[in-house]
Amino acid sequence: QVQLVESGGGLVQAGGSLRLSCAASGRTFSNYAMAWFRQAPRKEREFVAAISWRGINTDYADSVKGRFTISRDDAKDMVSLQMNSLKPEDTAIYYCAAGSVSATRERRAYGYWGQGTQVTVSS
Repeated sequence: QVQLVESGGGLVQAGGSLRLSCAASGRTFSNYAMAWFRQAPRKEREFVAAISWRGINTDYADSVKGRFTISRDDAKDMVSLQMNSLKPEDTAIYYCAAGSVSATRERRAYGYWGQGTQVTVSS
């Protein structure tokens, strides 16, 4: 069974850092793009960052550009999101997504999703 499992979420103060990881099992996603989305309370799920096959290309939402870095380790079937200079508005459940042919911002392009990990940034 294919699974994506996120880890690394937690509570941090504004200005702090967290590193999220997403481990895939059941199959490899080395030939596909992977991404991170987030959903804040009472808001729609939004795009955060994506990384293409072999990590050739990356894309970031304007709100996180310069602060977050997405990376992947195909040998471990894992994608990570390094989050620096965190702000209270970054508070959300963060979801790992995989299976898109390209590093798109459209969530419907990703066929596989993790269950999410909570990130809370206090003032």
